[in-house]
Parts: sequence; C-alpha cells; structure tokens
Amino acid sequence: MANQPVVIKSNKYGLIVILDGKLPFEELKKEVAAKFSASARFFGDAQMAVCFQGRELTLDEEMELAEVMSENCQIQIVSILDEDKDMETRMQRAVESRDEEQGDLMNLQDGRFYKGTLRSGQVLESETSVIILGDVNPGARVISKGNVIVLGTLKGNVFVGAAGNESAFVAALSMDPIQIRIGDVIARSSDKTAEKKKKKKADETPRIAYVENGNIYIEPITKEVLNEIQL
Repeated sequence: MANQPVVIKSNKYGLIVILDGKLPFEELKKEVAAKFSASARFFGDAQMAVCFQGRELTLDEEMELAEVMSENCQIQIVSILDEDKDMETRMQRAVESRDEEQGDLMNLQDGRFYKGTLRSGQVLESETSVIILGDVNPGARVISKGNVIVLGTLKGNVFVGAAGNESAFVAALSMDPIQIRIGDVIARSSDKTAEKKKKKKADETPRIAYVENGNIYIEPITKEVLNEIQL
C-alpha cells in the first residue's frame, strides 16, 4: 500500500476500495479521484455497491468519498456496505434490490417520488427534492441537493442541501433520525432512551428540520413554522 494509497478490487456486483490508513483524508480524496478518473472507461456506467477497507471512516467521510467517486466516473453507487465474509452476496442483493425498486421511482420536473422502505445499507441519492412514500430505517441514507419529505418514519441518515444549500429542509411523519445534515450544518440524535420513551407521542407528531442562525431546529409542523421557513 506504500506506493498505492488506493487499491480497487471488483467483482460482478461491486467494488472493494482499499484505502491507505495513514494518508491525510484530503490527500486521500485526491488519490481516490485520480484512481477512479483513470478507471472510468473500465467501469462504464454500471450500478455497484461499494465497501471501503483499510481505515476507519466516519459517515461523512464515506459520503464524501462516494461523491468523489461519482464525480470522476460514471458508476452509480447503490449502497455502501460494511466488510464481512458474505460481502459479494450482500453486494448482489443491494444491486438486485435497486433494480427491482426502479419501477417505484418516478422522476418529476421539480422532484422525485420513491415508493418503498429504505433498509440498512441502502442509499438513495437525488439531484432534486425527493418524497419518500415509506420508512427510512437505521443504517439507510438519503442524500438530496433539495429537500426530503418522508411520509413514514425517519430513523436513518439524511443529507439535504448537498450543494451547500442551507435553506433546504427535512420533514417526516415520525422524526427520529440518527443524523441530519443540512448544507454544512449537522445534528445528531442523543442517546437519551428514557427521555425518548417519555416523548413517544410527541415523536409521532409530524416534524420539520431546518437551519436558522447556524443551528438545526426540529419542530412540529404547524402553519406558523411553515410561514417562518423560506420554502
């Protein structure tokens, strides 16, 4: 790995990207960009799952690397998976599941509708706002340059305003996310289990998350709140 900070191994369903464990992350991103740019013709526009190995990555770092990969080649990353002995089998399931779900994804001029539940390991990316007719389970991720509305329970990770737009928002019928990121502002859930149980009824109230004065606020959806937010 000394001379190869980024090594790509592939199988029929996905890529295993082995990363240098000591290289500063910003330098590593440049190496990933160069590697995938050089390999763009080889991969084409295939849909693939990805597994990162060689170093511990945060959720934000995984998302940044996935974005760098997409910007430098035509592959469509359908899922980011953790390492285990059944990696290829899980990659196959992720890709086949994405193929089956394409019939439930409708493109509109001003946004997209996604019908179905996003499960752990699945990633839904959108260049526009997206309305999800289902749940977002823990371990699932939604990344949108616009807004995200979940007509179900939100328990996974959501990144809106991915192009740096802090006027974007997240709304859900039941809001209990692991992490919400709006533009460059991040909010994470607390581990106050007892407090969550006490507030169970309140958590089932439709809520909206938005940025104000550099902070993310999660409020019940009311006419007054909607009037205050620049939608």
